Amino acid sequence: MAGERTEKVLMKFRELYAGAESRKHKSQLLDQFCRLTGYHRKYAVGLLQPGRQVEKAGKRHRSVSYSPLALKVIEAIWRAAGYPWSVRLKQMLPLWLPWAKKHFVGISPEVEKEVLSISPRQIDRRLCGKKRKQQRRIYGRCKPGTLLKHLVPIRAGAPEVSEPGSGEMDLVTSCGASARGEFVYTLNLTDLYSSWCEPQAFLGRAEVKVRGALEEILQRVPFEFSELNSDNGSEFLNQMMVRYCQRRGIKFTRSRPYKKDDNAHIEQKNWTNVRKLIGWDRYDTEEAVAAMNDLYASVRLMMNLFQPCVKLVRRERIGSRLHRYYDEATTPLDRLVKFYGKNLPQKIRQLLQLRQQLDPFQLAEEIDRKQQKLFNLSSSARWFDFARPLAPQGGQRMAKEAANVR
Repeated sequence: MAGERTEKVLMKFRELYAGAESRKHKSQLLDQFCRLTGYHRKYAVGLLQPGRQVEKAGKRHRSVSYSPLALKVIEAIWRAAGYPWSVRLKQMLPLWLPWAKKHFVGISPEVEKEVLSISPRQIDRRLCGKKRKQQRRIYGRCKPGTLLKHLVPIRAGAPEVSEPGSGEMDLVTSCGASARGEFVYTLNLTDLYSSWCEPQAFLGRAEVKVRGALEEILQRVPFEFSELNSDNGSEFLNQMMVRYCQRRGIKFTRSRPYKKDDNAHIEQKNWTNVRKLIGWDRYDTEEAVAAMNDLYASVRLMMNLFQPCVKLVRRERIGSRLHRYYDEATTPLDRLVKFYGKNLPQKIRQLLQLRQQLDPFQLAEEIDRKQQKLFNLSSSARWFDFARPLAPQGGQRMAKEAANVR
């Protein structure tokens, strides 16, 4: 009834407004109409024009498209996978969903359809209240090498690659707040084509240990490297590394000094595959090296088999804006499978069989346990273990001294 009454009032005022003889008369009608309806003057002017309808009061609410269980499954995969970007998470859902059915009760075909149909933008909306961003800057402690620079050519920027085998490598320190003595380093290596990443920890920064860590990584990867690029640290620019690359037929290049963008791929992997896992604490024992490599063994399976990543396809500058276009998010293993086609190497076949057997949720829990075990070997944990029993004894000693003074 209220809607019909409003429509009748509108039609009456519309006739009077259209038949007004002067502008002053129209203004008076408009004032009276605004007092009766409470509309804004500009909105009322539009309504009094022929053909306009009154908008219904209240906001329009969209129907619920995703059930609580579907959102719970998506959030669980997001957390277990290490909080990936929504575009990567979207590509992750079909790979993780069969395993999620074993961890969640009641995933019906309807819920499964909801999980697979959600868009990356909708994922951002649903998870916006749960995201936490932490940014922290550190500075490297590797001194630039001065020897053999004339034997190692400079590579400016990342090359355009069409096959696996072109890699970037870098060292990540675990020295805490002090660089004195020996501590653990992580050699991190990534492939530019497939984004395959391999970290390896060792104690000290001797040339022999750096080359030994690189040799272990090259034996482990499912393809051959033909080119390696590093920064200008002395741990890379030395005779042992140059001869080792020459014997294996690997082209060894270096980036420009103070140009981290030349090694942008490995700098990004240093954060996602190393710093987010081990932090900035100090590790300086062989037990910490063993625990760190045990952690990396699980991390490389998670990152290379279950974590899709995107690759930059091209850049376009339109006016003052730089637009970047990326390819579809794909796991490093699937990129290798797509490249080799039917002629899959034996190592890649074994990894495909291993992925069918691995539960990514259990793998994520295993990574959490190994992280806690590693933290217990850090200098911070040792300091807490040392200070905890001394605190009550120190308090008792001070109480006794105060009693003697009295």
